[in-house]
Amino acid sequence: MPAADFVVVANRLPVDRVIGADGSEEWRTSPGGLVAALEPMMRRAHGAWVGWPGQADLHLDPFEIGGIDLVPVALSAEEIAEYYEGFSNDTIWPLYHDVIAPPQYHREWWDAYTRVNRRFAEAAASVAAENGTVWVHDYQLQLVPQLLRELRPDLTIGYFHHIPFPAHGLYAQLPWRDQVLRGLLGADVIGFQRAQDATYFLTAVRRRLRHEVKGSAVAVPVEDGTTRTAIARAFPISIDTTPYLELAARPDVRARAAEIRESLGNPAKILLGVDRLDYTKGIGHRIKAYGELLTEGRLAVEDVTLVQVASPSRERVDAYAHLRDEIELSVGRINGDFDTMGHTAIRYLHQGYPREEMVALYLAADVMLVTALRDGMNLVAKEYVATRADNRGVLVLSEFTGAADELRQAVRVNPHDIEGLKDAIMTAVEMPKGEQGKRMRSLRRRVLENDVEAWSSSFLKALDEVHPH
Repeated sequence: MPAADFVVVANRLPVDRVIGADGSEEWRTSPGGLVAALEPMMRRAHGAWVGWPGQADLHLDPFEIGGIDLVPVALSAEEIAEYYEGFSNDTIWPLYHDVIAPPQYHREWWDAYTRVNRRFAEAAASVAAENGTVWVHDYQLQLVPQLLRELRPDLTIGYFHHIPFPAHGLYAQLPWRDQVLRGLLGADVIGFQRAQDATYFLTAVRRRLRHEVKGSAVAVPVEDGTTRTAIARAFPISIDTTPYLELAARPDVRARAAEIRESLGNPAKILLGVDRLDYTKGIGHRIKAYGELLTEGRLAVEDVTLVQVASPSRERVDAYAHLRDEIELSVGRINGDFDTMGHTAIRYLHQGYPREEMVALYLAADVMLVTALRDGMNLVAKEYVATRADNRGVLVLSEFTGAADELRQAVRVNPHDIEGLKDAIMTAVEMPKGEQGKRMRSLRRRVLENDVEAWSSSFLKALDEVHPH
């Protein structure tokens, strides 16, 4: 495999392994905004992608798909339990999402996290061309930038953090707080979803490491007694709008949207929630608010249906199993109280769907409810907006999402305020078409102009400015 001028390092490879009925093996490209954004550039720059292939103890040689070299990093079942399910998703994830669930701090998890991050760094170092560029992604790999810089000081290194970064009072709980900060500061550019996240990170760097911080620039000490500059600022991620625009215009998808409305008894209004089943998403808050509106008679089951898609997530982590039980209990109770023979209060779907079906749901929905308690960005909000070429529909959006910084014409809401959330739902349900159109046109302009390609270009431009080749 030739050395790559541009290397992406992420927890997962951008492909899924599919075993056919006859035992044959096939790799399919995973649908995802990151893959869509980086694919053209990786082809142009002889790119390589370093990541885990998605199965325990799967040792594979590098291989090539669609012009991109894939470099698999093997993880044992124990490492998946400790590095991924443990430290990444039961320590960092809850801590960085405002401790909505209590983080678990275990030294053996940290040891596994350090070991796996080193393996990723070594894999990237082995395939990057001299003076190449490496772009590391997300919270599972926060130590990789520094480890990679130690191995390959010639490289330009970027890091993008897809989830929130916590305020210092919370971040300071982490027993390995200084090591993580130093890991991230190995990058030339550290990107965050929101300006607030970058500010929290810079505050932690100033207070914990005592480095000099000016604006978004950090003076990082180097072994020879000099300093180098690392930049930390916001680069809000977006979606690849093209497939959403194309699908929303397809006659079969539009017909499916009409079919969905019919199957729900043609209610006057369909409310929609689409989330991974995660305690950060505020699904319980939204269901509670909707149930109270039915109880108070402000909404009637004959007129309004809530469709809640909750795709399975991290089912081996206890907090997620408890969350599923709670939500299904709430849904059952509300449906038991309010369903009629012809109408269902909540259509709850605990499964994932292909993109075509999601776009049909977006087209069928009059109100999109995004009530996350904390979210780095929330791309569902942007997907909904992208599909609404008719300039109809209302987005109810939590102020605790990164998307709220950009999508200012949404109906903003604090999901912890159940009365406020109920009022926001009513505002959305009763909004006149003229106002819907005015808001949606503004939202669409923002999403279509700032797509995922604009995001990746702006990040790589910043990287080039800090460390020009």
